[in-house]
Amino acid sequence: MSTGSEHSRVDELIRSTVDAAGLDYHRRRAGVYFVTLPGTKKLQTNCWLIAREHSLAVEAFVCRRPDEAHEDVYRFLLRRNAKLYGVHYTIDSVGDIYLVGRFGLDTVTEPELDKVLGQVLEAADGDFNTLLEIGFATSIRREWDWRVSRGESLANLKAFEHLVRPEQEHTPGSLTSD
Repeated sequence: MSTGSEHSRVDELIRSTVDAAGLDYHRRRAGVYFVTLPGTKKLQTNCWLIAREHSLAVEAFVCRRPDEAHEDVYRFLLRRNAKLYGVHYTIDSVGDIYLVGRFGLDTVTEPELDKVLGQVLEAADGDFNTLLEIGFATSIRREWDWRVSRGESLANLKAFEHLVRPEQEHTPGSLTSD
């Protein structure tokens, strides 16, 4: 059984790790933190760190249930799981996508927690556009068309331009010209 001193150690360790990383967070109670990880593709990833009786749980929302191509999304997630450190992709009861992990309290150190938070950020931010491309392509195309028809900004859809613009025709010889 874990002791109160172990929970206190992990609580202080979480606080010092997220402070040292300069992350925004809210301490809900001892051992329960809601941490915001800043990204570039996914502007932020919200991550719970929850010290339980024997373990530290990590839970981060990645994106809502895909609209389409579910099998392709799940195949991507399962393959990606093989490359992740300390966390893995899962879905909840409605199909929303999360990164989760669980670590024995005695294994939680600042370097380890920093590595796990880095992995959550790298995966959620790095995989975000791919998940949208696979699972929301039709919605992205509709949104693009709607914005174009009304003269709205396409700035936050630029990463998906390849989904809506027809490929440029290939001109024979263009790949080998000087």
